[in-house]
Amino acid sequence: MTRLILATRNAGKVTELHAILSEAGLGHELVGADAYPEIPDVKETGVTFAENALLKAHALARATGLPAVADDSGLCVDVLGGAPGIFSARWSGRHGDDEANLDLLLAQLSDIAPEHRAAGFACAAALALPDGTERVVEGHLRGTLRLAPAGGNGFGYDPILQPEGLDRTCAELTPAEKNAISHRGKAFRALVPVVRELVG
Repeated sequence: MTRLILATRNAGKVTELHAILSEAGLGHELVGADAYPEIPDVKETGVTFAENALLKAHALARATGLPAVADDSGLCVDVLGGAPGIFSARWSGRHGDDEANLDLLLAQLSDIAPEHRAAGFACAAALALPDGTERVVEGHLRGTLRLAPAGGNGFGYDPILQPEGLDRTCAELTPAEKNAISHRGKAFRALVPVVRELVG
């Protein structure tokens, strides 16, 4: 059994990818970056989701000698030219402050009419091998931004993005409902044939 390392310390992401690989019949052992606490976190200095995902995947593959999977994702708002984009997690200036990021974005869009509030989540997922081989795939979830947050599930901008065709926000969906349509779920599922091809 080949060990795959996922470049995150988020147990939820490890669980999500493990479920997707298992559903696809891939029996790889999957561990998060927590399994290697001596490896420092990688600075996300890329200017696209794909660049950041590759930076993290290559760093872990080199450090561990194992195939590594990494992702980078964010919210892209049409009227903001695709922002916050790669800056989604630190839009308010403090990395990972979901409430502050959400409040700032809603304030910036306060005078934007509902018909102009199109947005979407984007995710790039990368696989890197210790020999430098790399692949990147992407997943997207389009929708519109609500005027106020709704729902207690999820994280980040989930409470304000209402996916196309639904009357609930991502934060009002069950984890299973969200995983079935989410940008990250789509990207991870697109990565399955790549893992099968390059890792076995």
